[in-house]
Amino acid sequence: MSTPPGDTKDELEGSEAPFVSHLVELRDRLIRAVLAIGIAFGVLAFWPGPSGLYDLLAAPLVAHLPAGATLIATNVISPILVPLKITLMAAFMLALPVVLYQVWAFVAPGLYSHEKTLVLPLVITSTVLFVTGVAFCYFLVIPGMSQFIQAFAPASITAAPDIEQYFGFVLTLFFVFGISFEVPVAVIVLVRAGMVTVDQLRKMRGYFIVGAFIVAAVVTPPDVISQLALAIPMCLLYEAGIIAAQIIVKKTKAPDSDATA
Repeated sequence: MSTPPGDTKDELEGSEAPFVSHLVELRDRLIRAVLAIGIAFGVLAFWPGPSGLYDLLAAPLVAHLPAGATLIATNVISPILVPLKITLMAAFMLALPVVLYQVWAFVAPGLYSHEKTLVLPLVITSTVLFVTGVAFCYFLVIPGMSQFIQAFAPASITAAPDIEQYFGFVLTLFFVFGISFEVPVAVIVLVRAGMVTVDQLRKMRGYFIVGAFIVAAVVTPPDVISQLALAIPMCLLYEAGIIAAQIIVKKTKAPDSDATA
């Protein structure tokens, strides 16, 4: 029986309020994340300062340059702009736990209780792994790569890299290694979401190893040190992700899943 035209109600009536409330909450979360980055930027600008952060970032390369050689600036505003960019990058990394927590707090109301127990540890683990990847790149990859390049550079060439190109190069490496170290988190999420199983991941181990070396050859500089430094940890982290996924999925299983099965 059809509903009289006079009694017809808008099916979307009342849906605007929840949508607007979600937008307001998203805005508040974004503001808090930006404030956290701004506060971290202010602290780092005060100490050690943009110049100090730039010297710290350039140290792995400068240590392997010929005696008396330094980085140069080919752009007029590069001596000011590049240290500010480095400070902003450091501020984002310093505020990363707060940023990820805001993401978690926004999606948490839509999760089940057994899923909430998984998200917060993943946020913490993601932060630790990303920072570990960046530190691994800074302390091992960049010095080793710089030494390798200088060892094969002709004696007639005086190395004087541009600071802006060096910043872009290092930022790319930081991002690549930081994301690559998130392999265990990606594995856990894929298994927990039911997209793959642990047994399937074990069978795909050979394909992942080949893919890791291909990715390392594409995204890293053309030297053996940086390529191996990216591919080998990815393979090890893949194995760690399989072990962690097998443990975590059992502990975060829905309460009624056994009864349903």
